[in-house]
Amino acid sequence: MSGTDGKSACCAPSRVDGGPAAPEQVTGEVEQDTSERVAIPGGRGLIGTDRPELPVDGEAPLREKRVMPFEMDTTVVTNARFRRFVQATGYVTDAERLGDTFVFVHLLPMDAPPSRAVEAVPWWRVIEGACWHAPLGPGSEAACDPDHPAVHVSWNDAQAFAKWAGGRLPSEAEWEHAARGGLGDVRFPWGDREPNDTDFFPCNIWQGRFPDENLLLDGHYGTAPARSFEPNGYGLYNMVGNVWEYTSQPFRVKSLKKAVKQAHAGKAGFKLSKGGSFLCHASYCYRYRIAARTGTSADSTTSHQGFRLVYDA
Repeated sequence: MSGTDGKSACCAPSRVDGGPAAPEQVTGEVEQDTSERVAIPGGRGLIGTDRPELPVDGEAPLREKRVMPFEMDTTVVTNARFRRFVQATGYVTDAERLGDTFVFVHLLPMDAPPSRAVEAVPWWRVIEGACWHAPLGPGSEAACDPDHPAVHVSWNDAQAFAKWAGGRLPSEAEWEHAARGGLGDVRFPWGDREPNDTDFFPCNIWQGRFPDENLLLDGHYGTAPARSFEPNGYGLYNMVGNVWEYTSQPFRVKSLKKAVKQAHAGKAGFKLSKGGSFLCHASYCYRYRIAARTGTSADSTTSHQGFRLVYDA
């Protein structure tokens, strides 16, 4: 059964009793398609910000790290691509193995059966039988749009996919370097102009009063197609908004402050994600910024978590 530790409530609930699971041994034909990758130049990579909005998450300070050249998927992994992986390998995801996953309540149909709300964040529901190919529960296979991000995939699942695809999850430095698109110290992949609820919608985030009213001004209630909105300077789509993206690193916040330690107590083993999602809004979860960060357990799965891969040059 799934649960939440109550400390990841802002962005995503996490399992507390599933336990970490090593990725299954993946066998089968390795993916050969390299057409959806772009080259990311190496150089002086920037991490973090000197203008933190959520200091408790370890956003500050702005610092530099040398980044070697690499290639990156232009989009997050789609349902169509994830299906090819499953068909080639027979892989079973954590959500399928553990029997349930976290679904955003307003994505569920009006006639959905009663479900258990997650304590402290009741807009998340534990849905038995939901998984990547049935994202709203049994019988919802039609909601698995082939062009949309694969969701309800765990960090463990992403690692298994990466083995099949011949890639890996990016480091935080690589992810931020790519997201900045050559613009340097900017807040968003397009620069510093803030998305709003009136006339500027450069990414798929919430508009309106969360969680009850979404004005749909960007055209999307849940996920958007993986290739949507304008790409950044490196040709990467949806580096912020739409779905969170896993990195290869653990979620850690270095601080001696008692309040910060308390905020992140119980997160040993959590994995770092970047980019925010369609559920983010400045009034609720202002994490659709390049420097923003969050963490979840390695086997957690939700409606707004995805991933993309990088490849050594």
